[in-house]
Amino acid sequence: MTDRIFVLGTRKSKLALWQANHIGQSLQDIQPGFQFRLETFITTGDIKLDQPLPEIGGKGLFTQELEHALQTGAIDFVVHSLKDLPVDDTAGLSISSIPSRENPKDVLIAKQKCNLMNLPQGAKVGTSSLRRSAQLLHVRPDLVLLPLRGNIDTRIQKALHGEYDAIILAAAGVYRLGLQEFVQEELSMEIMLPAPGQGALAIQSRKNDKTLNSILSTIEDKNTRHAVIAERSFLKNLGGGCSAPIAAYATIRDDLLYMDGLVASVDGEKILRVNGSCKNTLDQASQLGMVLAGAILRRGAKKLMQMDKGAS
Repeated sequence: MTDRIFVLGTRKSKLALWQANHIGQSLQDIQPGFQFRLETFITTGDIKLDQPLPEIGGKGLFTQELEHALQTGAIDFVVHSLKDLPVDDTAGLSISSIPSRENPKDVLIAKQKCNLMNLPQGAKVGTSSLRRSAQLLHVRPDLVLLPLRGNIDTRIQKALHGEYDAIILAAAGVYRLGLQEFVQEELSMEIMLPAPGQGALAIQSRKNDKTLNSILSTIEDKNTRHAVIAERSFLKNLGGGCSAPIAAYATIRDDLLYMDGLVASVDGEKILRVNGSCKNTLDQASQLGMVLAGAILRRGAKKLMQMDKGAS
């Protein structure tokens, strides 16, 4: 084990710090001589809290400053929420490790005991995700959807103080911070398909840092990588980011990889779904994403995404 102290870059939010420390501790558990220290950053996404993410650029808003620090050598590695990372690799950097995934679902949080289907007519629901909004409106077109930004604690407090009748968050962040007591419902995959990569962490480093990359590989989970590669391939081959409601979720059963993909109109009126399976290998996972993207495009997904751009 090297005597080098590795610098781990992270955002300052409670969730980002939890994720960074969790990965650092996991590495120390496997390799007791591993040493790291945290370097915190404030990203564009942390500063611009008064606008929905799709309006200010979406993907990359929480990662650009950290990636620049990696490229310049100011830090050695970063722990990202994988769904925040753009699908194209940044020059000189790679996703060197993907650990096992947390719960990928979305959850409903509210002050009163309830679920999505028994919220009152015209209930105010907080979310700044076009993917969530479209799927919510598909099953509950009466809902009034309102923007929701801020860290997880802030969002939950807004729901508990009655600013919203309910809010929708990713289960992973809520559970990682031990806030599951506020969850009223885990939304089923039939109602709310998650964002590509949701629930997974991505450890990013410089491609040429062989020593560190060898260490990071010890906490890699092969099945999680294959699943998220398929999901991100679906997103990439659609040419979508945060500018259209796109969802995908892959899972492994009996050494086969199964994936569901979705594209919707912003108003939720039209939803297209595809699904398929392949052998559980990296190449096949990427191919599956491409094949399902092609299938959904042939069914009219491109038109839906163009309509969404016109509405934004």
